[in-house]
Amino acid sequence: MQRHFSAGSGTYYSDSIFFLSVAIHRIMPAEMKRIVQLDLDLKFRSNIRDLFQEFRNFPPGAVIGIVREMQPVYRHTFWQYRRENPKSGVGDPPPQGKPGFNSGVMLLNLHAMRLSPLYNQLLEPEQVGRLADRYHFRGHLGDQDFFTTVGMEHPGLFHLLPCGWNRQLCTWWREHGYGDVFQLYYRCDGPVHIYHGNCNTPIPDD
Repeated sequence: MQRHFSAGSGTYYSDSIFFLSVAIHRIMPAEMKRIVQLDLDLKFRSNIRDLFQEFRNFPPGAVIGIVREMQPVYRHTFWQYRRENPKSGVGDPPPQGKPGFNSGVMLLNLHAMRLSPLYNQLLEPEQVGRLADRYHFRGHLGDQDFFTTVGMEHPGLFHLLPCGWNRQLCTWWREHGYGDVFQLYYRCDGPVHIYHGNCNTPIPDD
């Protein structure tokens, strides 16, 4: 996976720890059923117990709970596939588009991951390569890139969390060529439960 979803040796997301989540169900003891995985640059405004309750909302077949990416990063990264498949929705903003995922807050249903033949098949090296080749994808964000690519073909593996559980604050892409569409990705209606200060963005004091 590092070959497809990191920018190369020595870069930030090249370390194997950034791929731990994709196969954590094979590492953790069998009696451990569910995990909430969090980035460090978060500020909670709600009780984490309420986030854990989202496991109850997983539809059949879903193995991971995750929030959409709130920047047009995958509009950019999937540029070649988008050019060849302009009606696919890949990289387009919500609600009709497929903007990808952000892995800063994730609910990992280890039990469901262990039992899913589809998910485990997708971890095989040839399947990873097939997905990357099909979408002409070369990423740099570790597990987030893997989940995003899988989600383009198999959205049923994911429970989409409300954006307020990972209210991403980074605006880097707004100033780097995507100002005209940025707000379509960045908008998040509803209460904010967790602020995510990704790309070193200051987190509000409130």
